[in-house]
Amino acid sequence: MSIIDGPFVTIVLDGVGAGAAADAASYGDTGADTLGHVCDAARPHLPNLERWGLGSLRDLAGVAPAPAPVASYGILAPRSAGKDSTSGHWELAGLVLENPFPLYPSGFPPEVIEAFALQAGVSGVLGNRPASGTTIIEELGDEHVRRGWPIVYTSGDSVFQVAAHVDVISLPELYAMCEAARQVLVGEHAVGRVIARPFAGAPGGGYVRLPEARKDFSLPPPGPTLLDALRAAGVRTVAVGKVAALFAGAGVDEEIKTRGNADGIARTIDAVRRAAGTRAFVWTNLVDFDELYGHRNDAGGFARSLEAFDAALPELEAVLPAGARLLLTADHGNDPCIPGTDHTRERVPVLLYEPGRPGRPLGDSLSFVDHAATVARHFAARWDGPGMPFIQ
Repeated sequence: MSIIDGPFVTIVLDGVGAGAAADAASYGDTGADTLGHVCDAARPHLPNLERWGLGSLRDLAGVAPAPAPVASYGILAPRSAGKDSTSGHWELAGLVLENPFPLYPSGFPPEVIEAFALQAGVSGVLGNRPASGTTIIEELGDEHVRRGWPIVYTSGDSVFQVAAHVDVISLPELYAMCEAARQVLVGEHAVGRVIARPFAGAPGGGYVRLPEARKDFSLPPPGPTLLDALRAAGVRTVAVGKVAALFAGAGVDEEIKTRGNADGIARTIDAVRRAAGTRAFVWTNLVDFDELYGHRNDAGGFARSLEAFDAALPELEAVLPAGARLLLTADHGNDPCIPGTDHTRERVPVLLYEPGRPGRPLGDSLSFVDHAATVARHFAARWDGPGMPFIQ
């Protein structure tokens, strides 16, 4: 096994699925195909992803197969139960869940809301339904300001989200409410994340979320992950975006919070520059595809977001130091072109760029956990978890 001292960089394009998984029907997602449907509907111009081999991966309208792809290309299939960001990232880190996190398509049951209200010290809550965060604060923001009750909502993820105006419920108070919710949400109601969603603005409209003050209260992984294995091998782990929150900080040396894709790309580039000459794993999540467009059934916005990432790809390539590898993948699907606004049970693309090495087909029989084995192999780290590396 050859030891490579350059960094390994993984960028998760949140929600960018590559077609229905074999068990999609059991999740109500027959026919889901995020990339295929977005390309059919909006024809994004993706010359750099095309050069990497995205069009060689599978048929995509407007994305041609590359004669000589610069990246290796394949498809990862999920094994974990569920189709949310936490289970997807945990599986990419080598941890397979047998049972999915609980979801609440009709809102949380009375016993959960009552226990939360008691622990949080409030007389009631607003909302308690699946919703877009921006939409629900527009709908209920004025009532929240008037009554002082927190807004509780969920989504296609296993999340209990608490929104509050910073002038009504201060940030320390909101965080304390979320800590109370985390204590309540155990056992059968152990959601993947409790999320504090503060906002500001004036009544009558104009409310804006404050993403820099968002705080996640996640379940810790129930077992060791790739991140733990890397740290044991002396590899520095850097999490960009929401990755650290999905692991409750376990196994993460440095957390870098971001404000959307553009900021996430910029901070990834900076992290890679700082990682030159070191053994570092930089793991980034770019959330806009999922949060801004997939959940809102906005195929055009999804396509524009893909184009913006595509335009940034050459700079990401250019900053890679000697011995580095850059991998693109996803954590689940979020098809904006089919009914519903939830995540979709899909396979995901994997594109692996190894500077100076030609791309090759990796096949379509890989699993999410193979990502963990591959990153461990890059650093010659001991890996006792599942998966097979697709590098030498």
